[in-house]
Amino acid sequence: MADQLSSHRPRVQRLSRARAAASAVALLLALSSPAGAEDLLVKYDQSQLLRLGRPAAEVIIGNPSIADVTIQSGNLLVVTGKSFGITNIIVLDAERNVIEERRVLVQRDVLKVVNLQKGGKRESYNCSPQCNPTITIGDDSQYFEMVANLSERKMKLSEGQAGGGTGSAGGGQ
Repeated sequence: MADQLSSHRPRVQRLSRARAAASAVALLLALSSPAGAEDLLVKYDQSQLLRLGRPAAEVIIGNPSIADVTIQSGNLLVVTGKSFGITNIIVLDAERNVIEERRVLVQRDVLKVVNLQKGGKRESYNCSPQCNPTITIGDDSQYFEMVANLSERKMKLSEGQAGGGTGSAGGGQ
């Protein structure tokens, strides 16, 4: 009987260690979750509204290259995702008391964007409903410049400011 218990003990110890390891992994995953309840999630190149309990007098942005904030009315902020990343905003009232303090997470809208990898070069396409070229930080620089220039030309054509007036904005595409 003692032999049976001693041969059974290592198996029990292995199971206990496996459970402890699984619990530790679950705890780490819970602690490292990307977004907390108070985090504001904003999609890249999109805006999110943030309503405040009282009027804001000043807004401080941790990294303005990641997100931009404008006061729409005293109690309403518009937060726009400018670049991927995490920053924070602090909103103060007229007496410089903190009204709101939040982390802002700017993420890609993965449901409508397709990335095409060509070796080490990436091109982005917005597929809603058909796929059209778009520019995203991290795209191949030549592709980025081409799409940016075509977009600028198209905007000028629609505003009636393009030189020549009759050319195609698509550059033959």
